[in-house]
Amino acid sequence: MTPEQITLVQSSWQRVLPLQATAAELFYGRLFEIAPDTRPLFKRDIHVQGAMLMKTLDVVVGSLDRLDDVLPAATRLAQRHLGYGVRPAHYDSVGTALLWTLEQALGTQFTPTLRQAWATAYGALAAAMKGAAYPAEASP
Repeated sequence: MTPEQITLVQSSWQRVLPLQATAAELFYGRLFEIAPDTRPLFKRDIHVQGAMLMKTLDVVVGSLDRLDDVLPAATRLAQRHLGYGVRPAHYDSVGTALLWTLEQALGTQFTPTLRQAWATAYGALAAAMKGAAYPAEASP
């Protein structure tokens, strides 16, 4: 990610934080709509899950300029997700739902440039997590 993309993601996230409960609800609603096979993967109350998601996103977004600090935790999270039944394709659905949620939350402020910055950030994180969880698939 470029420094400009990091700044864009971090500043836009500050505008989403006051709406985090709504954003989490929008996110899971969209995820379950586009990938209904993900719904059974979530065993805990979806509001609790949403709060956990927002907290995790807050940490990751705040660490974009030093991703090496959060990659060990992301690796552990990806490996735990294996036990929940998460498959590689689910990462794509999560990315799609995340971008849609941000678009809903930010409206016209979610410009194509901002969308690309978020897609780049999520893509980097998802690639690291998939590589940790599915190393055979990540190998050339």
